[in-house]
Amino acid sequence: QVQLVESGGGLVQAGDSLRLSCAASGRTFSNYGMGWFRQAPGKEREFVAARGWSSGNTYYADSVKGRFTMSRDNAKNTVYLQMNSLKPEDTAVYYCAADLFGRGTADQLAYEHWGQGTQVTVSS
Repeated sequence: QVQLVESGGGLVQAGDSLRLSCAASGRTFSNYGMGWFRQAPGKEREFVAARGWSSGNTYYADSVKGRFTMSRDNAKNTVYLQMNSLKPEDTAVYYCAADLFGRGTADQLAYEHWGQGTQVTVSS
């Protein structure tokens, strides 16, 4: 069973930065594809960033490209989402997800395990 625990959310002002962390259980973490998604109030959950098991390529939603950076530390079983130049429209609950087949895609259906989410609120 894979467990994912996000942390690092909070209340910040527009233009500030935050770094989210997602700690994963499981001895084969390095084989997982990992993704970040978010859900704003009244909206569908949407893709933010994803990275495959090989960490060769990272994919970003157009809305965060150039501002957010996803990284992973396989030795710590942790993935990160560095969020810079935050905007009020980035306000959402942020979730990390694990794809045990290692793909790391924008397709939410590819992910078998999800964290509980961490709230990010950006004030204007």
